Amino acid sequence: MKNIIHFSVSKEGKFYIASAINFAIITQARTLDDLAKNIQEAVEVHFHGENIKELGFSPKPSILANIELPAHV
Repeated sequence: MKNIIHFSVSKEGKFYIASAINFAIITQARTLDDLAKNIQEAVEVHFHGENIKELGFSPKPSILANIELPAHV
């Protein structure tokens, strides 16, 4: 059973963009705190009405976000 939904996070301009690795889930925010809230909401909306156990997930999967830091030149 899967316990983690993975996201990749990058910063584009003034926004942080989060994209799920294995699902069509994308969200954005101006701050990382707001992005964390938006990710939670986007996951809930994406799986709304689905039996998450039938998809191979535990009832309350964790979210893992990997943040891409810009290179400093």
